[in-house]
Parts: sequence; structure tokens; C-alpha cells
Amino acid sequence: MDKISVLLIGGGGREHAMAHALSRSPMLATLYNNSANPGIAEYAHAVALNEKHHADVVAFCAAHDIGLVIIGPEAPLVDGLADSLRTAGVPVFGPSQAAAQLEGSKAFTKALCDEAGIPTAAYGRFADKTAALAYVAHHGTPIVVKANGLAAGKGVTVAMDVAQANAAIEDCFAGAFGAAGAEVVIEAFLDGEEASFFALCDGENVVALTSAQDHKRAFDGDQGPNTGGMGAYSPAPCLTPALQMETMERIILPTVRTMQARGTPYVGVLYAGLMLTQTGVQLIEYNCRFGDPETQVILPRLKSDFLELALQTASGGLKNAAVQWHDTHTLCVVYAAQGYPGTVKKGTVIQDVDVANSFENCKIYHAGTVLNDAEQLVANGGRVLCSVGSGASLARAQYAAYTGIAAINWPEGFYRSDIGWRALT
Repeated sequence: MDKISVLLIGGGGREHAMAHALSRSPMLATLYNNSANPGIAEYAHAVALNEKHHADVVAFCAAHDIGLVIIGPEAPLVDGLADSLRTAGVPVFGPSQAAAQLEGSKAFTKALCDEAGIPTAAYGRFADKTAALAYVAHHGTPIVVKANGLAAGKGVTVAMDVAQANAAIEDCFAGAFGAAGAEVVIEAFLDGEEASFFALCDGENVVALTSAQDHKRAFDGDQGPNTGGMGAYSPAPCLTPALQMETMERIILPTVRTMQARGTPYVGVLYAGLMLTQTGVQLIEYNCRFGDPETQVILPRLKSDFLELALQTASGGLKNAAVQWHDTHTLCVVYAAQGYPGTVKKGTVIQDVDVANSFENCKIYHAGTVLNDAEQLVANGGRVLCSVGSGASLARAQYAAYTGIAAINWPEGFYRSDIGWRALT
């Protein structure tokens, strides 16, 4: 078996989970990563590369004989890093700039849904504040207001009254989300249960992966502000095999075929955020990369070689690919800094992560940590650690995750105590 060297772009909990999965591949020669994440450093050589400087990334790949680049976050994909690498002949796991508009522009995805007949919420698209306010006044609430562009997991308001909707519109046009809010998409409120579904696409062929369910609100009982995700579990029992088949046939496959027909084939992982309604599955939004913290619960369940699948995706080789899974459940609890998703204090010391990692069926992924000058592990972001438990049942996975997180000594952090409640109650 030929071994290849891999460059992994990104330094969060998602990328730590990817690095862990890649390290288990017999195909891996050397793994490089452009972050200071101490967890990733266990598996990868840290390199000083700014993903915004495409020429530097291309030059590094040439100098180190990189056989595959895996781009974790959405921003470099929307910025066109995959295009620069492919132009230089470097295989990439991740979509082109044009295809990444599925996440980079909510209006783009809505228009594609119209073209392909994909079920999604009715919507309006506005570059003018007055027109957006008038739309809300006409349609009433509940209603969903979204900044059109990338807003780092923020910029979405589920407004239960007109005042809340109007405030969200005012925020967008006042620059609260920068260029992402220069245009807004306003959607009808969908009633149902949310779930996430993932598939690999090589531009033409599609392979279904699995499901997950996230917890967006900051506090127990789904209270508090929306976040990038306070925990997740996989698989999601609510997304039954029949609903997964419906998702593939009515949402994923029409998307891939339409993108191919447009001349912008989709290559990478396609992450569909879904609403399970009484009338069927509807698409809420697409992400053009693995989710965070969904990756932390999906990849530990993957029995197949992640590196092999990523290379098949990048090289158009998914036609005969098969994906195998461990017969386990996984659940992730996010340990966040006090104040998240608002302003947080960085530099607080975290202890006993090694104790948590020593527990059976528990793995701690680093999402926002660094080592300080004294070589102490300290917080360096909002979402800081992810405790992932696995088990023969979701209840056992939940127990393992919470046993791990309880062992960590970090007074400045907080976490939800009810991750998994939807499936366990």
C-alpha cells in the first residue's frame, strides 16, 4: 500500500477529530497541520501556514510531496483555497469556491432549491432593510431571519415576535455580522425536529454517511442564546432509515446533479441541516464541510479508513466505495468558557485532561486550547474542549462523556448537563 503525506487545514475540535481518525490509517505517511492545537500536535507536525495565503500553501505542498489536503473550516473553502490547490495539481478534500457557495450564501442555496425542486421553507431575499421589514410585517411571526453570508455560526434568529425579527434585521444591516449581513434571507418557520445528515460527493458519485443531532442553545433545556453547538450525538434515532433514503433522493442527489449540470461539481462532504416535519424532510441549510461538534461524534464511529475515503472523494473514486461503521453510539459534550457565545476570558488554566482521557470509552478533543509559556494547557476560545463518550447504547455513551468531562478541573468553564435528552426521554 502506497503511503501519502497529508496537510490538514484548521485547528479546532473538528480538525482534532480528523487528525485522530487519519492517524489510524495505514495509508498515512506524515500528517501536517497549520495550527497550535495541542491535541492535534499528538498526531501531526505543526507548520506555520496561513491558509489565506494560497501561494504559501501551494508551495508547502510541493516542497513536502503532499498527496492530499483536507480543508476543515468553511472560510478557506469559500475563499477558494481548494481551487488554488487543484490548479497546482494537489488533490483536495473540499469543494471549489463556486460549490462552497452552498454554505457561503444562503440565497444561493435557496435559489438552487427552487431550480431543483428541493423541499425547503418559503423565503424572501433582501438587500434593502425597508423591504425586509415590510416582508416581516406582511408574513408575521414566528419567522427566521438569517444573515446571507458566513457569520461564524451566528447570524440566525428564530423570531417569535415582530419586534425580535425587526431587531435581527436591524442588526444585520447595521453591520453586526460584517459583510455577511449585507443581505438577509427571511424564511418561514418550520415546525419539527432538527437533525443533520452527511454524505460524501466526488463531483458525480455520492455515498451516504450517517446522521447526528446537535444542541445549539447554550444552556440546559434548550435555553439561552444560539451557539456553534454545545454537544451532539450520533446516530440520530429520529432520522430513520426511511427518512435517510428520503433525504438522499429528494435533497442530496438533486443538489449534486444540479451542481454538476451547472459546471460546478461538488467535491467533499455535504452536510445537510434538516427539519423533520409532518409533511416530510425539508432542507434548512447546507454546510460545505464536516460540522463541529458533529465530526467529533461521527468519525469515532467510522470503521472504514477515513484517509482512503477522503482520497477517493478528492480523486473521483467513490463509485465503488463502501462505508462501514462500528456498532456504537457516540455523544459529545462541549466544555465552553464562561460568557460564550459572547465575550470570554482567555488564558485560564485547564487541568486533568489526561485523567479524563484515561477513562474507558472517553476521548477529549481540543477545540480552543493552547499551551502557555509555562507549558500549561489554557483556554483560547469560546468552545474549548469536547468530551466524547462511546458505548453500545446512547445512554452508555452519555455516561462516558459526562464521566470524562466531570474529571476535568476548569472552574472558568461550563457545559450543558442534558446533552442527548431528545433521544433519551
